[in-house]
Amino acid sequence: MKKIIILFVICFTFNSCAELQTIAENLPQQGILSEQDIANGLKQALNNGIDKEVSKLAMQDGFYGNALVKILLPEELRKVEKGLRDIGLDNLADEGIKALNRAAEDAVKEATPIFIDAVTQMTFADARNILLGNDNAATSYLENKTNVALYNKFHPIINNSFAKVGADQIWSNIINRYNSIPFTQNVNPDLTDYVTNEALDGVYLMIAKEEKEIRNDLGARTSDLLRRVFALQD
Repeated sequence: MKKIIILFVICFTFNSCAELQTIAENLPQQGILSEQDIANGLKQALNNGIDKEVSKLAMQDGFYGNALVKILLPEELRKVEKGLRDIGLDNLADEGIKALNRAAEDAVKEATPIFIDAVTQMTFADARNILLGNDNAATSYLENKTNVALYNKFHPIINNSFAKVGADQIWSNIINRYNSIPFTQNVNPDLTDYVTNEALDGVYLMIAKEEKEIRNDLGARTSDLLRRVFALQD
């Protein structure tokens, strides 16, 4: 009887009778999940990823100290790095890379309100697609909803952060030193755009990491709601 009731409760959240039957057979037995429960569980999972992972990126060394998201030089500047290291300027090259990461860490502090707004707007249809999607379906939803807004937010912050953390002076010095090396081709990359996109990639990567853990590790489901909702996709 309970399975039948549950099927009626979530009948327009899922696509087919076969799908519903599979879900029903694997439902936890403590209570009935409504569409709102499912949506709330997915919102909680996303908020957990934002709170846990994005907040880390906003700290000092959030990017620079994390091998998964550390911002390295764009292809155009790798020859600059090699050129500097070849003439013994390793410290200058290291400082240049650190400055890029510091700017990203500064910008990510502004991401949370944009993410929260996107999570709040999640519909039941969004929840259905996310729950039955792949390991990063929730992150993909968030990326689709926030990418443009975050880019527009990050870009001026990173531009200003270059001045605040000294990256503009460091990179002006680096590029001038490199361009003065005989027989090298001068470079003048758009570092603000590059770091903005790298920062966005890092943010989504870390949220996807948390989502995958919640989907695949029962121990990562830290609330009763998360356990009940994600049991539907196990």
